Amino acid sequence: MTAQCLFCQIAAGALPAALVWETEDALAFLDHRPLFPGHCLLLPREHRETLLDLPQDRVGPLFSQARILCAAVEQGLGAEGTFLAVNNRISQSVPHLHIHIVPRRKGDGLKGFFWPRKKYQNDEEMEIARVAVQQAVQRAVQRLKES
Repeated sequence: MTAQCLFCQIAAGALPAALVWETEDALAFLDHRPLFPGHCLLLPREHRETLLDLPQDRVGPLFSQARILCAAVEQGLGAEGTFLAVNNRISQSVPHLHIHIVPRRKGDGLKGFFWPRKKYQNDEEMEIARVAVQQAVQRAVQRLKES
């Protein structure tokens, strides 16, 4: 726990939150500034700033919990679907890993809300980006094998 972290304080029970689910290693509560009613935040109890800081063996369980919450939000609120989002540093209002689970309905107005889309200028620009990411993936996989 980091004493100054808002989400660590909620996880420790020191601050109130509208809890919807708790497990030994994670909790979910309603976002106090929701995109739509039922917008939840799921976070690990242990302080981890970003998804990159979460130990590999915790990634699967956290996303399994997100899967359960997606089903619960859809069923409990009669939503037609859900949107999941994770910010790493940029736009992360609280520096503690959390997954947004947002109920969605056709025509809800969220389309294009989060980001402006921009096409590649040409095939060369797309290929440069593809190669850069592909090579970085290979390096990251190798680092994981070595650790």
